[in-house]
Amino acid sequence: MFDSREKIALFIDGANLYAASKSLGFDIDYRRLLKAFSQRGYLLRAYYYTALIEDQEYSSIRPLIDWLDYNGYRVVTKPAKEFTDSAGRRKVKGNMDIELAIDAMEQAAVVDHIVIFSGDGDFTTLVEALQRKGRKVSVVSSLATQPPMIADDLRRQADHFIDLASLKKEVGRDPSERPMRAPAAAAEDDAYED
Repeated sequence: MFDSREKIALFIDGANLYAASKSLGFDIDYRRLLKAFSQRGYLLRAYYYTALIEDQEYSSIRPLIDWLDYNGYRVVTKPAKEFTDSAGRRKVKGNMDIELAIDAMEQAAVVDHIVIFSGDGDFTTLVEALQRKGRKVSVVSSLATQPPMIADDLRRQADHFIDLASLKKEVGRDPSERPMRAPAAAAEDDAYED
Protein backbone atom coordinates (compact mmCIF):
# COMPACT_ATOMS: atom_id res chain seq x y z
CA MET A 1 0.00 0.00 0.00
CA PHE A 2 2.81 2.43 0.89
CA ASP A 3 6.19 2.64 -0.81
CA SER A 4 9.02 3.90 1.42
CA ARG A 5 10.23 6.13 -1.45
CA GLU A 6 6.90 7.95 -1.70
CA LYS A 7 6.40 11.55 -0.66
CA ILE A 8 3.28 11.58 1.52
CA ALA A 9 0.93 14.35 2.65
CA LEU A 10 -1.76 13.93 5.31
CA PHE A 11 -5.04 15.87 5.21
CA ILE A 12 -6.99 15.56 8.46
CA ASP A 13 -10.63 16.61 8.74
CA GLY A 14 -10.35 17.28 12.48
CA ALA A 15 -14.04 17.01 13.40
CA ASN A 16 -14.49 13.85 11.34
CA LEU A 17 -11.40 12.11 12.76
CA TYR A 18 -12.42 13.09 16.30
CA ALA A 19 -15.93 11.64 15.82
CA ALA A 20 -14.57 8.39 14.34
CA SER A 21 -11.96 7.83 17.06
CA LYS A 22 -14.48 8.68 19.80
CA SER A 23 -16.95 6.15 18.31
CA LEU A 24 -14.15 3.56 18.40
CA GLY A 25 -13.36 4.38 22.04
CA PHE A 26 -9.90 5.92 21.78
CA ASP A 27 -8.16 9.27 21.38
CA ILE A 28 -5.68 10.05 18.61
CA ASP A 29 -2.10 10.55 19.79
CA TYR A 30 -1.01 13.07 17.13
CA ARG A 31 2.70 12.64 17.85
CA ARG A 32 2.36 8.88 17.23
CA LEU A 33 0.28 9.54 14.11
CA LEU A 34 3.10 11.62 12.59
CA LYS A 35 5.63 8.94 13.51
CA ALA A 36 3.49 6.15 12.04
CA PHE A 37 3.14 7.83 8.66
CA SER A 38 6.77 9.01 8.64
CA GLN A 39 7.74 5.33 8.78
CA ARG A 40 5.58 4.58 5.70
CA GLY A 41 7.41 7.01 3.40
CA TYR A 42 8.76 10.56 3.31
CA LEU A 43 6.12 12.62 5.15
CA LEU A 44 6.24 15.99 3.45
CA ARG A 45 3.26 17.70 5.10
CA ALA A 46 0.51 17.05 7.64
CA TYR A 47 -2.50 19.37 7.55
CA TYR A 48 -5.18 19.58 10.25
CA TYR A 49 -8.48 21.36 9.50
CA THR A 50 -10.99 22.61 12.04
CA ALA A 51 -13.49 25.39 12.55
CA LEU A 52 -13.34 27.41 15.77
CA ILE A 53 -16.02 29.32 17.63
CA GLU A 54 -14.28 32.66 17.98
CA ASP A 55 -16.47 34.45 20.50
CA GLN A 56 -15.84 31.90 23.25
CA GLU A 57 -13.36 32.97 25.92
CA TYR A 58 -12.11 29.40 26.16
CA SER A 59 -12.26 26.71 23.52
CA SER A 60 -11.55 23.13 24.58
CA ILE A 61 -9.85 22.53 21.23
CA ARG A 62 -7.43 25.49 21.55
CA PRO A 63 -4.70 23.55 23.46
CA LEU A 64 -4.76 20.83 20.77
CA ILE A 65 -4.58 23.40 17.95
CA ASP A 66 -1.63 25.15 19.59
CA TRP A 67 0.18 21.84 20.21
CA LEU A 68 -0.35 20.69 16.60
CA ASP A 69 0.85 24.04 15.27
CA TYR A 70 4.16 23.72 17.18
CA ASN A 71 4.67 20.00 16.50
CA GLY A 72 4.80 19.42 12.78
CA TYR A 73 1.24 20.08 11.62
CA ARG A 74 0.04 22.87 9.40
CA VAL A 75 -3.18 23.92 11.14
CA VAL A 76 -5.93 25.48 9.03
CA THR A 77 -8.81 27.07 10.91
CA LYS A 78 -11.71 29.37 10.17
CA PRO A 79 -14.48 30.80 12.31
CA ALA A 80 -17.49 28.57 12.80
CA LYS A 81 -20.88 30.06 12.08
CA GLU A 82 -23.44 30.01 14.88
CA PHE A 83 -27.14 30.07 14.05
CA THR A 84 -30.51 29.15 15.49
CA ASP A 85 -32.41 26.42 13.64
CA SER A 86 -36.17 26.39 12.97
CA ALA A 87 -36.77 24.61 16.29
CA GLY A 88 -34.95 27.35 18.20
CA ARG A 89 -31.85 25.24 18.93
CA ARG A 90 -28.44 26.89 18.76
CA LYS A 91 -26.29 25.18 16.10
CA VAL A 92 -22.69 25.58 15.03
CA LYS A 93 -21.59 24.99 11.45
CA GLY A 94 -17.98 24.89 10.38
CA ASN A 95 -17.21 23.12 7.13
CA MET A 96 -13.55 22.93 6.07
CA ASP A 97 -14.04 20.78 2.94
CA ILE A 98 -13.08 23.45 0.38
CA GLU A 99 -9.89 24.41 2.24
CA LEU A 100 -8.83 20.77 2.45
CA ALA A 101 -9.64 20.19 -1.24
CA ILE A 102 -7.66 23.22 -2.45
CA ASP A 103 -4.61 22.33 -0.36
CA ALA A 104 -4.72 18.70 -1.55
CA MET A 105 -4.90 19.78 -5.20
CA GLU A 106 -1.95 22.15 -4.70
CA GLN A 107 0.13 19.47 -2.94
CA ALA A 108 -0.62 16.97 -5.73
CA ALA A 109 2.15 18.68 -7.72
CA VAL A 110 4.82 17.63 -5.19
CA VAL A 111 3.61 14.46 -3.44
CA ASP A 112 3.06 10.88 -4.58
CA HIS A 113 0.54 9.68 -2.01
CA ILE A 114 -2.24 11.68 -0.36
CA VAL A 115 -3.88 10.37 2.81
CA ILE A 116 -7.26 11.88 3.68
CA PHE A 117 -8.55 11.34 7.23
CA SER A 118 -12.29 11.66 6.65
CA GLY A 119 -15.24 9.52 5.71
CA ASP A 120 -17.17 12.42 4.18
CA GLY A 121 -18.60 11.43 0.79
CA ASP A 122 -18.13 15.02 -0.39
CA PHE A 123 -14.44 14.15 -0.86
CA THR A 124 -15.17 11.53 -3.56
CA THR A 125 -14.82 14.11 -6.36
CA LEU A 126 -11.53 15.33 -4.83
CA VAL A 127 -10.18 11.77 -4.76
CA GLU A 128 -11.12 11.32 -8.44
CA ALA A 129 -9.38 14.60 -9.38
CA LEU A 130 -6.21 13.64 -7.47
CA GLN A 131 -6.17 10.24 -9.17
CA ARG A 132 -6.46 11.93 -12.59
CA LYS A 133 -3.27 13.79 -11.64
CA GLY A 134 -1.60 10.42 -11.12
CA ARG A 135 -1.63 10.50 -7.33
CA LYS A 136 -2.33 7.54 -5.07
CA VAL A 137 -5.05 8.34 -2.52
CA SER A 138 -5.70 6.52 0.76
CA VAL A 139 -8.70 7.31 2.93
CA VAL A 140 -8.72 6.72 6.70
CA SER A 141 -12.10 6.34 8.40
CA SER A 142 -14.10 3.47 9.87
CA LEU A 143 -16.50 0.71 8.95
CA ALA A 144 -16.30 -0.61 12.52
CA THR A 145 -18.63 2.07 13.94
CA GLN A 146 -22.43 1.89 13.94
CA PRO A 147 -23.30 3.37 11.53
CA PRO A 148 -20.08 3.24 9.48
CA MET A 149 -18.27 6.61 9.39
CA ILE A 150 -17.14 6.19 5.77
CA ALA A 151 -19.33 6.98 2.77
CA ASP A 152 -19.49 3.94 0.50
CA ASP A 153 -18.69 5.93 -2.67
CA LEU A 154 -15.59 7.46 -1.06
CA ARG A 155 -14.34 4.06 0.10
CA ARG A 156 -14.83 2.61 -3.40
CA GLN A 157 -13.07 5.53 -5.13
CA ALA A 158 -9.98 5.55 -2.90
CA ASP A 159 -6.96 3.51 -3.98
CA HIS A 160 -6.73 2.23 -0.42
CA PHE A 161 -9.13 2.31 2.52
CA ILE A 162 -7.54 2.16 5.97
CA ASP A 163 -9.92 1.43 8.82
CA LEU A 164 -9.06 3.67 11.75
CA ALA A 165 -9.75 0.72 14.07
CA SER A 166 -6.73 -1.06 12.52
CA LEU A 167 -4.49 1.89 13.48
CA LYS A 168 -5.60 1.98 17.14
CA LYS A 169 -2.46 0.29 18.53
CA GLU A 170 -0.22 2.48 16.40
CA VAL A 171 -1.81 5.93 16.80
CA GLY A 172 -4.35 5.55 19.60
CA ARG A 173 -4.43 6.40 23.25
CA ASP A 174 -7.05 5.35 25.75
CA PRO A 175 -9.05 8.39 26.95
CA SER A 176 -8.00 7.52 30.53
CA GLU A 177 -4.37 8.24 29.50
CA ARG A 178 -5.07 11.95 28.94
CA PRO A 179 -2.58 14.13 30.79
CA MET A 180 -3.91 15.38 34.11
CA ARG A 181 -4.56 19.11 34.15
CA ALA A 182 -3.56 21.33 37.04
CA PRO A 183 -6.45 21.94 39.47
CA ALA A 184 -6.52 25.66 38.56
CA ALA A 185 -6.94 24.84 34.87
CA ALA A 186 -9.68 22.31 35.64
CA ALA A 187 -11.51 24.86 37.78
CA GLU A 188 -11.19 27.41 34.98
CA ASP A 189 -12.73 24.90 32.55
CA ASP A 190 -15.63 24.28 34.93
CA ALA A 191 -16.36 28.01 35.00
CA TYR A 192 -17.17 27.91 31.28
CA GLU A 193 -19.56 24.98 31.36
CA ASP A 194 -23.27 25.81 30.98
